[in-house]
Amino acid sequence: MKVMAQDRRPLDGLVVFDFSQFLSGPLASLKLADLGARVIKVERPGSGDLCRHLYLSDTDIDGDNTLFHAINRNKEGLIADLRDEADKEMLRALLKQADVMIQNFRPGVIERQGFGYESVREINPNIVYGSISGFGEEGPWKDLPGQDLLAQARSGLLWLTGNRDDPPVPIGLAVADMLAGNALVQGILAALVGRSVHGRGAHVQTSLFEAVIDFQFEVLTTHLNDGRRLPERSGVNGAHAYLGAPYGVYETADGYLAVAMTPSLEKLAELMEIDGLSHWFGDPAALMNHRDEIKSIMADAIRKRTTRDWLAVLQPADIWCSEVLDWPQMLATEAFQKLDFHQTIRRNGTAELNALRGPLRIDGQTLKSDRAAPELGADRGRILAELLPGHVPAESASKEPPE
Repeated sequence: MKVMAQDRRPLDGLVVFDFSQFLSGPLASLKLADLGARVIKVERPGSGDLCRHLYLSDTDIDGDNTLFHAINRNKEGLIADLRDEADKEMLRALLKQADVMIQNFRPGVIERQGFGYESVREINPNIVYGSISGFGEEGPWKDLPGQDLLAQARSGLLWLTGNRDDPPVPIGLAVADMLAGNALVQGILAALVGRSVHGRGAHVQTSLFEAVIDFQFEVLTTHLNDGRRLPERSGVNGAHAYLGAPYGVYETADGYLAVAMTPSLEKLAELMEIDGLSHWFGDPAALMNHRDEIKSIMADAIRKRTTRDWLAVLQPADIWCSEVLDWPQMLATEAFQKLDFHQTIRRNGTAELNALRGPLRIDGQTLKSDRAAPELGADRGRILAELLPGHVPAESASKEPPE
């Protein structure tokens, strides 16, 4: 699949300064970078983004962990001490030329450093300023740690996964961070379009909590309109608290089978040669009211044959189902390979990272980039030479990180 050239990408020419760290903010700037924006990652001297040292495994690539490489590729690196007046003067000069600034400090922190929205807007009235917090800028939770699991836990999400008798089950990914980062990108892009129409910048705000609430808007709307009854997870083969049988994941003779929608229970029973379901035929309400009984009968039958056998029976009949793949199996599929998702990125000519491109294609072309995550402050000299020619800031007086 052809890779889109940088000068054809829709955000080519836009300059983004990313003051954020960990996952949510850097994910947002990564999406903007892949769309063509020039993203300059601003880090504290000494330690840099704390995510450089947050290891998901013992894998280290050129001094940084794989998580940092994954979410900070395709960016340039600038160090600046937000406690040092010389560095603050430099940043103010740079922000005059910025289109976008992103930050995800706790509420009040970036303001105390002199780079809150109101301060930056005085420097650059047209800037689009993106903020991510943990739980919003007001209210009793505003100063609590903005961490993914904590946002999941407070949102009600943990009661939607697993079976009825399971304890609260978190999603095994940093979904609050990723959803908030993607929501911020949506808002930033909308604000950039708006700026091109009316000439005004904007402050785009979201939080991990808001993003996870929005993630649940469909089922929460049901809850708010059905007497506020709590969701009840299926007792067996759970997959979705609000969907009836046969929706779930079932063990087969050699693996697992995911079964989603079916035209009718009668058709499913006939295809699978299952006895014991006939007294629920023609009763759509039974799929929820007798969900566990129906799924238990199905589970007993599905264990008797292989996953491939069931797919051969069910898929031609338009029963929505799928094999359950692990990562090695998924990566080996022709479907994955046809999408040309994989890319190899190198830093310093030797360090190699196997990475994935973003999910968008534009005009049939992918948005791959071979720029690696920056070493700490690696591009400071070039950034200043290109964006502030003739400006020679004093050296930072302090090497302590900002609060």
